[in-house]
Amino acid sequence: QVQLVESGGGLVQPGGSLRLSCAASGIKFNMHAMAWYRQAPGKQREYVAHITTSHSTNYADSVKGRFTISRDNAKNTVYLQMNNLKPEDTAVYYCYVVGSGTFWGQGTQVTVSS
Repeated sequence: QVQLVESGGGLVQPGGSLRLSCAASGIKFNMHAMAWYRQAPGKQREYVAHITTSHSTNYADSVKGRFTISRDNAKNTVYLQMNNLKPEDTAVYYCYVVGSGTFWGQGTQVTVSS
C-alpha cells in the first residue's frame, strides 16, 4: 500500500520560509521521480516542482529562484524548501509520484499572511 505523508506546513509571514517534507512508503522510492503540486482555494491544482531519480530538478516559473526541491533516498523522503514566501503561495501542497496517476499525499496547508 502506497502512502505519502506530507508535513511542515503552517502560517508564515511574507518573506518567511518553510520546509515541507513528504515521507513515502510502499514504493521503491529511488526508482521514481517525485513532484510537488499545490492547490489554492477556488483554483485548480498546479505544478510546483519535480525531481528525477538522478536528482535533476524543474520548477514552475512562479517559484523559480525561491523554492528548492530535494530528495533523500535513504529516508524515502522528498523536500520542498520554500523561501521568500508570498501571499500568492498560500495553498495546500501535495506530493506526487510522477507518472503514477493516483499516488498523492493528503496535503499540507501553507498560509502566507501578515
